[in-house]
Amino acid sequence: MSKSVFLTGASGGLGAGMAREFARRGYTLVLTARRTEKLEELATELRTLGAPNVLVRHLDVTDYDSIPRVMGEVATELGSLDIVVANSGVGGSGGIGRGAFERARCIMETNAIGAMATVDAAVELFRRQGYGHVVGVSSVAGVRGLPMQGAYSASKAALSNYLQAARAELRGSKIQVTDLAPGFIDTAINQHMASRPFVVSAQKGTAAMVALIESGVSFAYVPRFPWTPLAMLLRVLPSRFLTMTN
Repeated sequence: MSKSVFLTGASGGLGAGMAREFARRGYTLVLTARRTEKLEELATELRTLGAPNVLVRHLDVTDYDSIPRVMGEVATELGSLDIVVANSGVGGSGGIGRGAFERARCIMETNAIGAMATVDAAVELFRRQGYGHVVGVSSVAGVRGLPMQGAYSASKAALSNYLQAARAELRGSKIQVTDLAPGFIDTAINQHMASRPFVVSAQKGTAAMVALIESGVSFAYVPRFPWTPLAMLLRVLPSRFLTMTN
């Protein structure tokens, strides 16, 4: 029997890319997002790639109460869930004090609170099952606050810290917690940016993410090189050298 993966934000970007890679590896997939028409198109493709079963569900991660309900329904239908990937995210923070706070609020509600609600629902389900693997997609941008990306950086730092807490609480159990922090992977969330150092294709980046999930890693930058040493540098780099802009 194939393992099952529940993905939020599966209608495009990293979510769709990971779904394709999981399908190639023979996983059963539960695709969730707000745009179900995109999910239906993707589901057809995934079945041709090797996924034995694909379920599509509408889910807005800012409707926090709906997350455990939808997750519980598909777990009952499939018998269990093996992996939950909290992937939903939006970008484009804008400058602080430049009339962009409404966008900042939306980013925090989706990337931080929505992701935390997904992790919380997954852990609750996995506690009942007795096993499971919860994955959060944070970002290199969470290492420190970046200019013009303040809300995005804050949201990803919040998620990363929440995953750390979950990992500590679940130590000794059969529930794994993975935090993946991508650098620049070529998707719509960053294609508007003037500078994307060391960008990799969506296929290469998401294949690396799925491989890391399968390995059960606790935390990893994606790709590991050059972002592991660069993240260490980013922590101590003087602010005058930070030039990331929208």
